[in-house]
Amino acid sequence: MSQQTAGDFARRARDWLEANAPRRRADAPGGVDEEGGTPASITEQKAFQAKLYDAGLAGITWPAEYGGQGLTNAEQIVFSRLARDYDLPVGAFVIGIGMPGPTILECGSEQQKQRYLRPMLRGEEIWCQLFSEPGAGSDVASLQTSAVRDGDGWVLNGQKVWTTGAHYSDFGAVLARSDPAQPKHKGISMFIVDMHAPGVTVRPLRIATGSAPFNEVFFDNVALPAGSLIGTDNKGWDAAVVMLRSERIAIGTMTASRSSPLSHESLAALAAKLGRGGDPAARRGLAELYARERAVALFGQLLREQAMSGRDPGARGSVAKLAAAELSRFAANVAADVLGDAIAGTDDDEVRAVATAIVAVPGAAIAGGTNEIQRNIIGERVLGLAKDPGVDRDTPFSQLRVGTQKPGSGQSPGGPR
Repeated sequence: MSQQTAGDFARRARDWLEANAPRRRADAPGGVDEEGGTPASITEQKAFQAKLYDAGLAGITWPAEYGGQGLTNAEQIVFSRLARDYDLPVGAFVIGIGMPGPTILECGSEQQKQRYLRPMLRGEEIWCQLFSEPGAGSDVASLQTSAVRDGDGWVLNGQKVWTTGAHYSDFGAVLARSDPAQPKHKGISMFIVDMHAPGVTVRPLRIATGSAPFNEVFFDNVALPAGSLIGTDNKGWDAAVVMLRSERIAIGTMTASRSSPLSHESLAALAAKLGRGGDPAARRGLAELYARERAVALFGQLLREQAMSGRDPGARGSVAKLAAAELSRFAANVAADVLGDAIAGTDDDEVRAVATAIVAVPGAAIAGGTNEIQRNIIGERVLGLAKDPGVDRDTPFSQLRVGTQKPGSGQSPGGPR
């Protein structure tokens, strides 16, 4: 992209954001509300996403033939930098556009790309990701949800858990055991499931902050048509690796707003407001937080630029995801030092927003794969260290006692219901 073109795009994006989106405040609500919806209603978010798409600012790097803008990484980086300081009500679309979307682009059929990608980008259909189960969290390949052949299609049975946004999603990308006679990383397939289909039940899960962004999802004899298979039958782990890579890169390279409650800028302003700006411990913590924020942001920018230029970041996405999780934990510790006893009985919205963010931070060490899993991946695939023995790698899944198949787990070998 030429300098002139880059400047034109930046001006167009900035003008549109100024005209259509308010600037973020440190005390603005985030995440989800008490009923498990988002601060802006789903209707409002769909309307905003449609405007964003029609302005040429959604799917910036996706191919034009599938509804994207067909632009380059340079434009995406420009927009991401500009957008981070605006309140864009698009949270309902983060999962779909960040995870199932790229997976369909890479692994899906031409029919799936034509059918699903444009409505996804324009906000007409919302997607979720259905991987984790009660007995298959960090070890996703231990999943027991089953997909049994029925003519040209399949019948889906089982349970998923910690599914973000399932309660307002139209479609989901689900992993299911399609051949239990194969080893656990094989015999898995990925499917598109209609979240409104008969037999799909969604129940909210409330977390420590009081909100309910996650759900448990039950599948009881849900019919999956022939065209629902993403990729190849019994090769779903390959598609899962693509989606997990997208998820970890998305989490690890996400550019935080400078006005988010746990950012250096917000906490420095809060420290001054609370009269702790001169405290040596608080100043040291804030200085280190600034340095860590910059390091994570620059590494994330490197991965984004390499990914957009065609270089697969591979396992380095786990480095970004781990760094982002560790940054969140460090920021929470700095925030606690800045707050001190100010949180006791306060009605200050800014202080309450920081306190809520502190409570939510431990989830960052779990979402997208635990920190321990990321360290294993980094050790094996980035540093080249020896792998764990993996004694169950070649054993048929039906012969394993893993997850809720373990004796005394309270679940039948057929899986949770």
